[in-house]
Amino acid sequence: MKRLHIFGLLSVVLLLSACSTKDYNRFSNNIKEKTIVTQVSDEQYEKEALFEWKISKGDRVQITAFNQSSTGSGQLNQLLSTGGQRAYTQRIGDEGTLIGADGMVHLPLVGMIKIAGLTENEAAQKLMKEYKKYLRNPYVAVKILNQRLFVLGEVRNPGVTLVTNGTMTLFEALASRGDLTVDAKRTNIKIIRGNLRHPEVREVDLTDFNSIRHSSLILQPNDIVFVTARDSKAANVAFQEKMPFLQLISAILNPFTQITTIRSNVWGQP
Repeated sequence: MKRLHIFGLLSVVLLLSACSTKDYNRFSNNIKEKTIVTQVSDEQYEKEALFEWKISKGDRVQITAFNQSSTGSGQLNQLLSTGGQRAYTQRIGDEGTLIGADGMVHLPLVGMIKIAGLTENEAAQKLMKEYKKYLRNPYVAVKILNQRLFVLGEVRNPGVTLVTNGTMTLFEALASRGDLTVDAKRTNIKIIRGNLRHPEVREVDLTDFNSIRHSSLILQPNDIVFVTARDSKAANVAFQEKMPFLQLISAILNPFTQITTIRSNVWGQP
């Protein structure tokens, strides 16, 4: 009878562990319900290779305006700088000028100018055209400060990765977060892009050269890279979560085990 009780307790523990394993994999399982893209056409790859991020509402931009000296020395005199060198080199914090909900930015001399929907070069060209109304030889540089993507899951340091060149490869993103952990499932790297209500989900197998060759490893700002865990990781996490419960069961059963051992050794009773 006692053995039946012990078996029942162990069954409950295993059941709870199974539930925990299911919870651990829930996010990954939900992703699987979406349409998974495993191959990207050559045309789509070329398009992504030439991708340029366009200034959006809510972006922060660094705008620097110069006027070339007319004395013949060619010296550039800085007229305006929004963002600062700290923001230019590290792209952090709340530096720069915030693009409002109307896509406009307010600048000296030229006033309110809409630059949302333009690339950095297009915005610079538009602003130079506006400044030429007031200056003889203006030069304007525009830099988006808050381009970023997110690397989550089984990486050593999950978090936000700053994009400094407009795009970033998957390998660069993983390296920036300290590489994969030993529990990472290298055959199932997911890239989530676009509207989070209806995202496009791509799956990359880093262990298969053909999979890598037919995938697009070029990431864009606001992409989410999610590295799933190996199946054994879920079981290990479940076991660790239930360890205190197992220790409690062991403490409860230990006196009965000792009594049974004493009775068997001293009185010869089972």
